[in-house]
Amino acid sequence: MRILSISAQKPNSTGSGVYLTELVKEYAAKGHEQAVVAGVYRDDVVELPEGTEFHPVYFDSEELPYPIVGMSDEMPYKSTRYCDMTPEMARQFREAFLGVLVPLVEEFGPDLILCHHLYLLTAIVRERFPKHRVYGFCHNTDLRQMQKTDLERAYIAEQIRGLDRIFVPQEAQKEGVLEIYHVCPEKITILGMGYNNKIFYSTGEKKDDGVTRLVFAGKIAEKKGVMSLMKSLTLLPERLSDVPYEKVQVLLAGSAGNETEYQEIRRLAETVPYNVQFLGRLAQPELAKIYNASDIFVLPSFFDGLPLTIIEALACGNRVVVSDLPGVQNWLTEYAPGADVRYVPMPQMRNTDEPVPESLPEFEEHLADALADSIRTKARKTADVSRISWEGIARKVIEGIIEE
Repeated sequence: MRILSISAQKPNSTGSGVYLTELVKEYAAKGHEQAVVAGVYRDDVVELPEGTEFHPVYFDSEELPYPIVGMSDEMPYKSTRYCDMTPEMARQFREAFLGVLVPLVEEFGPDLILCHHLYLLTAIVRERFPKHRVYGFCHNTDLRQMQKTDLERAYIAEQIRGLDRIFVPQEAQKEGVLEIYHVCPEKITILGMGYNNKIFYSTGEKKDDGVTRLVFAGKIAEKKGVMSLMKSLTLLPERLSDVPYEKVQVLLAGSAGNETEYQEIRRLAETVPYNVQFLGRLAQPELAKIYNASDIFVLPSFFDGLPLTIIEALACGNRVVVSDLPGVQNWLTEYAPGADVRYVPMPQMRNTDEPVPESLPEFEEHLADALADSIRTKARKTADVSRISWEGIARKVIEGIIEE
């Protein structure tokens, strides 16, 4: 089978980029012919399986004279927000991608086109190639864009309704797709998430030095809850009065989303009584080493689908403290039985991903409580995540075509 995968963003960054790349790897292992189209910069190094055709669309170029457009307002690289796009920028976006896609589709002749994010580029692809089988993947941030951004909203919704199939991480996103795009329910399939079990697994290499290590992985940004994490850490000593400061360490893996926010988080980190280390963005094997050296993975995010980092950390033997994001608790109960996870009640929200400031102190108190409980637990065990795999997800995506 010939499969074309498409994303407007980098294929090796962010959760959706990992999703695309892991599916490409699985299909390569099965012997399918593949091509990938994605938005990148000229100096980017894109790693895809041998034999996979890569057709870049270059941003910060003559055709696209602005940075990559990101599905999140803060991306881990230089980016443009969709809400800041003008009609002229949207025209350039359309022409640049179609300039690559039209000759490629004619020459490559894909049996299946996989588009990541139910947003502008997927709508353009659906409209331009009406006779091709086009599937779309919801990554949650697309729902947020449709709720917050006016950019071609009616056009996008109309074209998304015309997709042949739509894949969502879990029930919460299915409900969002039905509400926002008014898609026929029969077109929607819940896939969950996968993880790379060849990289993320427990090695038993945790240091026996009595230090409890907390790790966060993701964009170092306010909407990921990192500011609230810093504030909650200043509340911990009153809950852990018998634990010396040097026996707790905090590791932050990830790059800046917004530079102003990042500097504010660095300033807040200086007020934390424990050792806080900023590790920068890590390759997956390095991140796996950090998980294995750590005890507790913490994700106090205000907006996420099914965060892949939770599964990766659980596979490496971490306990987890996470915001009680919609759908996450039910999904982990089913697919990661026995996992040591503490859920922190969400603050009051507005505009889908913005906490009401007055509700944050209570959230931070609850977060500190959960962290203290997890630190005192001490026990280390590996959750059963054997039912979660990219191979299973890749198979579900194309099983209907194979049956035909």
